[in-house]
Amino acid sequence: MTGPDGEVDPLDVASAAVEVAVEETIEDAADGSSRSASRVPPGLSPSRAHDFLQCPLLFRLRVVDRLPEPTTEAAARGTLVHSVLEHLFDLPASERTMDAARALLLPRWSALCERSEAYAGLFADDAARDAWLVSAEALLGTYFTLEDPTRLEPRARELKVSAELDGGPQLRGVIDRVDVAPNGWVRVVDYKTGRSPRPGYEGDALFQMRFYAYVVWRTRGTLPRLLQLEYLGDGTVLRHEPTESEMLTLESRVRSIWAGVQDTARSGDWRPRTSKLCDWCSFRQLCPAFGGTTPEVSDDAVERATGVRPERAAVA
Repeated sequence: MTGPDGEVDPLDVASAAVEVAVEETIEDAADGSSRSASRVPPGLSPSRAHDFLQCPLLFRLRVVDRLPEPTTEAAARGTLVHSVLEHLFDLPASERTMDAARALLLPRWSALCERSEAYAGLFADDAARDAWLVSAEALLGTYFTLEDPTRLEPRARELKVSAELDGGPQLRGVIDRVDVAPNGWVRVVDYKTGRSPRPGYEGDALFQMRFYAYVVWRTRGTLPRLLQLEYLGDGTVLRHEPTESEMLTLESRVRSIWAGVQDTARSGDWRPRTSKLCDWCSFRQLCPAFGGTTPEVSDDAVERATGVRPERAAVA
């Protein structure tokens, strides 16, 4: 989404916004199940790091305030396709066909609607829903042109991963699929329902994949051999072989991002950073850059999310 100089790809803004929304929906579902069991320490995922770099106020409203956001048809479609591809591998290898994937669409959609009322109220009638399901089916059709799932036996799907960074946050995320070859080589696979970035704009996607590779490396002692992004929007596969030097660079960048988060939390200066992505932001009505008023946030909420408390100026 961003190029070598940090500029936003003007042709890929909407697609990028959808991909981030899908990743955050999956991460939030994973976080929710963890939070029900115990208190989750301050942490950082690829999408949350992206939020902070995009706009500190966006990060605050999502991570500190934890304000709800409406879903969109595009984001819901991405979540549905992820769910279908996850459950497709529940079937015996010989049964993982396009017909089987198509048959999973409606039951997986029903399961999502049971989990969240936001999905249940997304369509005015069954006709609108059915037309939308056809668009999800088209993405699944593209998947079958990229891989033959009858020849794959994933080691894990929708794998929740986390690692404690010394002196930093808990790194966490959800990996769509992990494959392990007979020789032990690990492949990390991520599905994207949008189109692939233009050459020179792969930075955000590769940051996410290197992030996952780093957590796998630190927790399992094995550096993935291959990182693979499958773009179902245009049938493109992006592959990258990570190195240990990249992992060290990634760690330094994550530490820098987290230091920025904590510095901002201490100062309380969650100022907005405007860009073309603002057109897809759910919080425009709360943003001072667009005439809105940001709600107050408690010091306790800031500490829970970032590990530090705001530093109040002394009163004379």
